[in-house]
Amino acid sequence: MFRIVEEPISIESLASTVGDPDAGAIVTFVGTTRATNRGRRVLKLEYEAYAEMAVSEFETIGTQACARWALTRVAIVHRVGVVPLGEASVVIAVSAPHRREAIEACHFCIDRLKLVAPIWKKEYFEGGEVWIGSLADCDHGDEDHDEDDHDHGDGHSHGDGHGH
Repeated sequence: MFRIVEEPISIESLASTVGDPDAGAIVTFVGTTRATNRGRRVLKLEYEAYAEMAVSEFETIGTQACARWALTRVAIVHRVGVVPLGEASVVIAVSAPHRREAIEACHFCIDRLKLVAPIWKKEYFEGGEVWIGSLADCDHGDEDHDEDDHDHGDGHSHGDGHGH
């Protein structure tokens, strides 16, 4: 299952979608709206996507993951519209016969999604709002950023197209 949705994402439903008697592991990644970013108090996030292209990219990511690891199933769902604090904006579920493959593939899927999917978010914080366009715009602690992603002072980043 690869989808862009406007409603809250059911983590349990997505995990059951990838369930299979041949799978010994199901791994999920849930990206949620957190209360702070770059020292600012976040009120909410709003996502926009080029849905048709995003779903196509999700399918490609799933195909790439299956080619690299012995997976049973992959599902990726991203929410658009307003995502309140604590709610899921993206959920990835991967099943495989063994846990290592499922964990590695899930990690690969979220990293690829951040790099290639045409999804953008607007962060509403106390005192303002800003469109966030790349990993470089987030204070998320990931250390594997593309160095070409950076903010040019205009509130927009010119890099991978979005951040989570």
